[in-house]
Amino acid sequence: MKWNVYIVKCKDESLYTGITTNLKRRIIEHNNDDVKGSKSLRGKRPVKLVYYENFETQIEAAKRESAIKNWKRKYKLLLISRNNTGFTL
Repeated sequence: MKWNVYIVKCKDESLYTGITTNLKRRIIEHNNDDVKGSKSLRGKRPVKLVYYENFETQIEAAKRESAIKNWKRKYKLLLISRNNTGFTL
């Protein structure tokens, strides 16, 4: 099973970083599901996927997620701009 670290941009321009094994499902949950979607994103919908990375293990993904969450916003935006070649789910 592959793990993904992802960043979404919210309606208010804030950024949210998370991990999942199914990006498409997770974005749908964040945008539509009050039970499975992140509580912190409920008032910031819709969210848009702007970045993701793939990892072999949950441990690797969780370490990367933690690192990115500790970055300042400007570094997250730089990561997104350097690696965003356009993608669809």
